[in-house]
Amino acid sequence: MDDAMIKCANVSFKYIKNSEGINEERYAVKSVNLEVKKGEFLVILGHNGSGKSTIAKHMNALVVPTEGTVVVDGLDTSKPENVWNIRSKAGMVFQNPDNQLVATIVEEDVAFGPENLGVEPSEIRKRVDESLEKVGMAKYKRHAPHLLSGGQKQRIAIAGILAIDPQCIIFDEPTAMLDPSGRRDVLNNIKNLNKNHGMTVVLITHYMDEAAQADRIIVMDGGSIKMEGTPREIFPQVERMKKIGLDVPQVTELAYELKKLGININEKILNVDEMVNELCQLK
Repeated sequence: MDDAMIKCANVSFKYIKNSEGINEERYAVKSVNLEVKKGEFLVILGHNGSGKSTIAKHMNALVVPTEGTVVVDGLDTSKPENVWNIRSKAGMVFQNPDNQLVATIVEEDVAFGPENLGVEPSEIRKRVDESLEKVGMAKYKRHAPHLLSGGQKQRIAIAGILAIDPQCIIFDEPTAMLDPSGRRDVLNNIKNLNKNHGMTVVLITHYMDEAAQADRIIVMDGGSIKMEGTPREIFPQVERMKKIGLDVPQVTELAYELKKLGININEKILNVDEMVNELCQLK
């Protein structure tokens, strides 16, 4: 049995850039090989223009590769007849929830996806209730989405994707427009879907504290994968991350600086609790 949810094999994506009247080909993504395992929580990091959003759009056939192949649960994204199947297996949640909300009442919004897929009304009812329950928004089902906070709207957008019953959700910077408490709520939802409901999660983010909670991290730069590993393998490489133009979690950087000062501390620290434990052990 294949445990890969998504396989990108030698994926490149070219676009035409027009500068001063001259068309030139540019690569947004170049020769990317990447596998997302079923049930995994994978984070893709990279600054703007690194290719991370482009690779995410390949994962549910919003774009198809110029070269190479993307296969989602056995389906090749370049075959037009596979597109709807792929999108019901791999849902996508974007940065701005307002662009994903379509109805005037929350439960109608969540029902929109399964209705389009021709799901039976009684099954839709069940999916809507279950999806809202999973994101902690069941009591808002009769509310108007536009009256909700940014974090609540994003959780409704996630429920709308859950209602199509996907195996995988790709989140493209879902917390970028939220305040800290909205961010925390949405990230807790994402982790809950992954850990307690077996959902495969691909999260594109520029928040290092979110990335620190992943099973595995991919770092992209200039359209290619530059680093790959667990958060504990990636983040202690502070110099290398900064060279790429990325930060590391603040506590990891603090451990790195203390180590440089000759203090014997474990630099593979990812959160405040671990830092407190380490400092308490220093004699």
